[in-house]
Amino acid sequence: MNFINQHIKLFTLVALSSGIFSTCAQTKAPVNASIQKQSSNPGKIVPLNLKWSERMMLSEMHRFPEAWMLDFSKTPKWTYPTAIVLDGAEKLYAKTGKKEYYNYISQFGEKLIQEDGTIITYDLDKYNIDMLNSGNVLLYLYEKEKKEKYLKALQTLRLQIDGQPRTKEGSFWHKKIYPYQVWLDGLYMGMPFYTHYTHDFVKGADAAKAYDDILLQFDSVQEHLLDKKTGLLYHAWDESKKEAWADKETGLSQNFWGRAMGWYGMAMVDVLDYLPKDHPGRPKLISYIKSYTDAIIKVQDKNSGLWYQVLNKAGEKGNYTEATASSMFVYTIIKSVNNGYLPKSYKTYAKKGYDGIIKNLITVDENGVVNLNKCCAVAGLGGKPYRDGSYEYYINEEIRSNDAKGTGPFILASLEFEK
Repeated sequence: MNFINQHIKLFTLVALSSGIFSTCAQTKAPVNASIQKQSSNPGKIVPLNLKWSERMMLSEMHRFPEAWMLDFSKTPKWTYPTAIVLDGAEKLYAKTGKKEYYNYISQFGEKLIQEDGTIITYDLDKYNIDMLNSGNVLLYLYEKEKKEKYLKALQTLRLQIDGQPRTKEGSFWHKKIYPYQVWLDGLYMGMPFYTHYTHDFVKGADAAKAYDDILLQFDSVQEHLLDKKTGLLYHAWDESKKEAWADKETGLSQNFWGRAMGWYGMAMVDVLDYLPKDHPGRPKLISYIKSYTDAIIKVQDKNSGLWYQVLNKAGEKGNYTEATASSMFVYTIIKSVNNGYLPKSYKTYAKKGYDGIIKNLITVDENGVVNLNKCCAVAGLGGKPYRDGSYEYYINEEIRSNDAKGTGPFILASLEFEK
C-alpha cells in the first residue's frame, strides 16, 4: 500500500506542476493570490500606492472572489449590480493590461452562461428590465472571445426588449408585475444595453428605428417624471394612477430618491457612448444632462459635497448623505465634463463630491482593503411587503457598506478623474 500511496502522491505533484488541475483551481477564484503577490506594501492585500480606481477594484475582488458574488449573492444569480463593477474592470484592464481584471470578468460569463446560451436564473417571461444590465458584460465578452453561447444569450436578452410591455406612448414598464409603471432605474437598466447592442449588431433602417425608440424613453421620462419647479425627477410614474404610492392626479411617486436620479444620469452618459454622433436626438439628450446637472448641483450639500438619500430634504430627521447616489452623480458630472457635454466649470462640483466621498464615506482597513460606507441597500415601490414611497420608507431602508451599486460608480468616477 505504501508503494501505491507514494505513486499517488508523485502523480499529484506532477499533475499540479503541469497544470492538469488548473481548471479546478480557477473556479476557486485565483484572484486573491494575484492581489497578494502584486502588493508592494508588506502586509497589505491592496497596495496603498495605487490609484483609487484600482484600490477599490482589488478590494471588491478580495471581498467577492468571484464576480457573481458582488450583489452579496450566495449562489450564482443573474442580477444587475455586478455589471457596474465589471464595467470598471473592463476599463481597468484596458488601462493597465493586468490580466486578473479580465479573468474576473471572463469567469462571470463562464459561470452564468451555459454552453447552449441559457442564462442561469434568468426568466424572460418576467419582463424585468433590471435583467438587461448585465447584458453589457456579455457584449464585452462576445467582442473579446466570440463564443457562440454569449451571442445566443445576447439574442435572448434582445428578445426581451421586443416583448417588454409599454405605456400607450411606448415607454417601457419596469417589470411585468408592475403594470403601467415607469421607474427612473429602468433607464439605466435597459437603455445602455439596448444602445450598445444596436451599435454592435443592427444596421440601416432597423438601427435608426431602435435609436429613435431609445430616445423616446428619455423624452417620455422628461415629460412625465420631471418636476419643473426643482428640475429633479420623481422616482416613478404610474400611467394608470391606480397604485397606492401614486398621486391620483399625476400618477407620480412622492419623493426624489437619490439613487433613482443617479441611475438616470448614468443612463444618459452611458447611452451617449454608443448613440451615433450624427443622431438628431443627441443634442437633446445632452441638453437633458445639462438641466439634470443644474438641478442636482442645487441640492448638493455645501459642506461635505455629498448628496442625500432623499435629495431635497437635507435637514429632515433621519435623512443622510448616501454613498451610491453621491458616486453616481460624481461619475455623471465628471464624465460629462470630460466628454464635452458640460462646460469645464462643472468639474468643480464633481471634484467637491468626489473629495467628499473619500473624506466622509471611504475607510481603509489595516490590510489596505477599501470600504465604501453608507450605501442604501435597496429601495423600490409596491411589492410585498408594500413600499409606499414615503419619506419614512426611504430613510428606513437597510444601509450597508460595499454595495456594488456604489463601489461600481466610484470606480468609474475615479477612472474619469485619473484620465
